[in-house]
Amino acid sequence: MATKLFESLIVGPIHSRRLGSSLGINLLPEHGKICSFDCIYCECGWNRDHRDDKTLPTAKQVEDALTERAKQLHKEGVRVDSITFSGNGEPTIHPEFAKIVDITLKVRDKYLKEAKVSVLSNASMIWKEEVRQALMKVDNPILKIDSTSIPLVRAINRPNQRYSLKETIAELKKFNGNFILQTIFFKGKAQDPKTKRNVRIDSTDPRLAERWRNLARELKPRQIMMYTLDRDTPAAGLIKATMEEMREIAIPLKEEGFYITINGEKV
Repeated sequence: MATKLFESLIVGPIHSRRLGSSLGINLLPEHGKICSFDCIYCECGWNRDHRDDKTLPTAKQVEDALTERAKQLHKEGVRVDSITFSGNGEPTIHPEFAKIVDITLKVRDKYLKEAKVSVLSNASMIWKEEVRQALMKVDNPILKIDSTSIPLVRAINRPNQRYSLKETIAELKKFNGNFILQTIFFKGKAQDPKTKRNVRIDSTDPRLAERWRNLARELKPRQIMMYTLDRDTPAAGLIKATMEEMREIAIPLKEEGFYITINGEKV
């Protein structure tokens, strides 16, 4: 299927179903992809298909581009709800990520005071103290765990760098609930890279859903973002979870007081 890259350092603002009017920051190559995961649903495609460009923007380049765009938007009176780190891969692998977060907060405070600073992250780098501390500074650290099943994590997310689900959960506890848990729900099949066996994926399976709810109870995030496939995926045959299926999974947590959105809509 067709996938796309974010072919500029600063993108938008564009409408985000979860974040509203979002001004994107792409800390990865403009014409390539670098990520610690290789998710089967990633709208940017497989890592292997986008290796020609490995150039990362410097902190100074980010500062200059963001300042210029923010000044323009401020002058035009354009509302920005979120300045969002996303882009062609995992933003927290950038070696100057912590410095760039500080720059972004200063630019936001000067030109786009109403905007939140958000980071869409797979949480694979939060074992690094400087990354975790930087994420704790932003308004919306949106951190992903797609499954509590290790074989499914391998099949869905396909980590290609150091990654431990157990360690990630332990590091997430250090946020003391001040983060947003993000999880995608869908169905399909994929190969477990370790065992080379095909794995059935069904995030709506009652047993997996209860294990995921127990994870939320353990981590106590201030918000939970549930969503499903919205764009083309590199892996074929993936099927969206329905709103009804996701709502059924969410209801027990909602009744316990969790704040939950599904595809951007409050449950």
